Amino acid sequence: MRPGARAAGAIAVAAALLTAGLSAASAAGAEPGVASSAGTEQSGPVFNNPLGTAAEQNAIRTRILTYVGSAPANSSVKVALYHLWDRQVAQALADARQRGVDVQMVLDESTVSSRPSDASYGILRDALGTDTTQGSFVTLCPAGRSCLGRPEFGASINHNKFWLFSQVAGAADVVLQTSSNMSPSAYSAFWNDAYVVAGNSGIYHAYSGYFSALVGKDWENWRYTSSSWSPYKAYFFPYYPGTGNSTDTIWNTLDNVTCAYVQDGATRHTKVRVAMFKFTRQGVADKLITLKKAGCSVEVVYTSTDSKESSGSAGTWETLHSAPGLSPVCYYDDHDGDPATPARIVHSKYLLIDGKYDGAVNKVLWTGSHNYSGPALRENDEALLKVDDSAAHDAYVADFNAVKAAARPGVADDTPACKGVVSQPE
Repeated sequence: MRPGARAAGAIAVAAALLTAGLSAASAAGAEPGVASSAGTEQSGPVFNNPLGTAAEQNAIRTRILTYVGSAPANSSVKVALYHLWDRQVAQALADARQRGVDVQMVLDESTVSSRPSDASYGILRDALGTDTTQGSFVTLCPAGRSCLGRPEFGASINHNKFWLFSQVAGAADVVLQTSSNMSPSAYSAFWNDAYVVAGNSGIYHAYSGYFSALVGKDWENWRYTSSSWSPYKAYFFPYYPGTGNSTDTIWNTLDNVTCAYVQDGATRHTKVRVAMFKFTRQGVADKLITLKKAGCSVEVVYTSTDSKESSGSAGTWETLHSAPGLSPVCYYDDHDGDPATPARIVHSKYLLIDGKYDGAVNKVLWTGSHNYSGPALRENDEALLKVDDSAAHDAYVADFNAVKAAARPGVADDTPACKGVVSQPE
């Protein structure tokens, strides 16, 4: 196991319990990612399970509330988030401000305009104020645009979902990068993941710098950036300037994969797994097919693609079905037949590589808010986190297998929802 996270996660699916990446702490009955002996917060993944108990559905939310509640006076909490429709979370942040924590938030404007009756923003506004020169504040990106997106590129969103804590019980410089918004459906209907980085000041300050750029909304001077602090690397979007596959972070990542390699005298094949809410980036789909044909094992679980039925020309749905042996699995389960309630979906956005990557045999993962869509690359505010840790990777594989096993309609994905004919708003 590489330096960094010792990951643990228990993910229930139907009547079975999958135990993933157990560390000594979790074996002793500790909460995943927390050492049981010294009580010191450790790095590692957190997964929710919309099919599980209330505790399993709320696992990510509970971890966030725990961190907010344990942040001491004179510490800081910084949050960049697409949607926050959860009064309890909003009140917990307001309470933290009252006990002397600096709470700073950047939200997409649609968190207010698309649900004006929700009280969460009002709680934050009244408690934190909106003056970004102060120690605490809540600010919105411009209407119809991300904080750093260029106006000439059209509509965009602040799609970020990360939380920064300068101090919590048991750790300093904590980054929680997640795929989850703070809303009831995010807990009870959507499969989401989070990754906690505890005590890595380099990654923490890289995220803090990006947060400051979001607050400043200085899109004219924004340039795509990344920052490495072993065993992590963070990528901050939008990717500007850049066009084409050569400036596509995910395409370049996949271009570093070697499908067949020799280890211990035997030929082995790299495994590539993708769990993705929205998959409409054609270059990334093409690259996965290239890897499949080169001998990689490729598995994809997704919620929405585009297709000739949705876009007028062959798209990612057709591409992902073009290679023998690659059977994409769609997760769009209208489980109650009621269009007014949220369908069960995979809302995570992660990539897992097990094999030869960048010239070395390794297990690596990438996770965050970044969908494989055009806007996620060039227009939206997004963050992506690379984790170079074998145990963390294996915990994500367990989550991937759980999601794949629960997915409906599964491989019978020739449906309007899976093909992007039915709109899949975030």
